[in-house]
Amino acid sequence: MNSLVTPLPRTTTADSAEAIDCVVPAARAGRLSAYFQLAKPRIALMVLLTVTVGYVIGSRGVWQPWPLLHACFGILLAVVASSSLNQLIERKTDARMPRTKSRPLPSARLSAFEVLVFALFCGVVSVVYLYFTVNPITAWLTLATIVLYALCYTPLKRYTSLCTVIGAVPGALPPVLGWAASGAPLDLGAFSLFAIMFVWQFPHFLAIAWLYRDQYEQAGLRMLPAEGRPGITGAISSGYALVLIPISLMPAQLGLTGDAYALVALVLGILYAWSAVLFQRSETRRCARRVLWTSLVYLPAILIALTLDHIRLMN
Repeated sequence: MNSLVTPLPRTTTADSAEAIDCVVPAARAGRLSAYFQLAKPRIALMVLLTVTVGYVIGSRGVWQPWPLLHACFGILLAVVASSSLNQLIERKTDARMPRTKSRPLPSARLSAFEVLVFALFCGVVSVVYLYFTVNPITAWLTLATIVLYALCYTPLKRYTSLCTVIGAVPGALPPVLGWAASGAPLDLGAFSLFAIMFVWQFPHFLAIAWLYRDQYEQAGLRMLPAEGRPGITGAISSGYALVLIPISLMPAQLGLTGDAYALVALVLGILYAWSAVLFQRSETRRCARRVLWTSLVYLPAILIALTLDHIRLMN
């Protein structure tokens, strides 16, 4: 009988220590990964791109790398703070949606207190750092961006689809922050960059809201205009995409770029508008995804064209 019993393996103090040594780094790596995810790195990267564009255009071809690096670092901290506060406020609704339930807070990889402390630390350091290393106006505009995004746009998502309009303001401010960091006055040139970013967001975010409308509804978020009325989302997307075409030509009209940028902006604008019109004609997942992917191509392409043609013109 005893021969049928398999003896349990003996564990030694060395084995236990080795196991602990393996678990602790894994736990630390998991927490670092959670904080990294909290920062939304892809959005942060796009923000830094728009900040750089605003800085280069505002400098009129004469700029130094260190002020830009200071601005990017301070604004990056603001992005992290905004994203963290957003996820802190929305942790309960995020837990109800498949697309967001794996985020650090719903998945319990970070606590609400940890995220609050992290967000406040990044936000305060961001504003103070920008105030002393860049200039006061960049610091105050950055603070306004954090407040509008985290404390205005985020809570309003539960009550009205007009939250998209509010959220588009901080979403359009990064190139203005870059412009302000260059020391240039906030004139029509800065407004033209703001206007392009502001209008571009509507077809982009409306396509996302339509694709995930069931999840948003389940979570109690009101992201779509005239909910339940087919064709409205596509029509609004088309309207904004068409308005974006003349707005995107403003930098050329203001002398910030030449004809090369104007041609690129016109072609990209027509493609973006056409995808939105197709979405209006047929509100399907395929058409909504076309709008989304077109928007993701449009923005970096037009910003790169804007920057390169501006540099060419200044030289």
